[in-house]
Amino acid sequence: MPRPTRAVPPATLADLANVGPATLGDFRVLGIRTLPQLARQDAFRLYERLCRKTGTRHDPCCIDVFLSAIDQARGGAPRPWWKFTAERKRVMRERVERRVR
Repeated sequence: MPRPTRAVPPATLADLANVGPATLGDFRVLGIRTLPQLARQDAFRLYERLCRKTGTRHDPCCIDVFLSAIDQARGGAPRPWWKFTAERKRVMRERVERRVR
């Protein structure tokens, strides 16, 4: 009987699920160089900083990728970025509702 395989914890940012060259470039722009640095971040603030620093409104799906990467940097299991879409939409909706009040 084969042994179950265990996920290998990421050693670098490039080892994170859903993180490719574009996201690594975003992390460089944001000054994120290590997993511990990333683990201390807030995905929504990272997105706002990225948009400000680049002068571009990036696709909100970047937040999903950031949520995924931060979760994994904090010890979570790798999951597809789109599994974080509902969380992003919920948080964004709550922020809008708070501004309206």
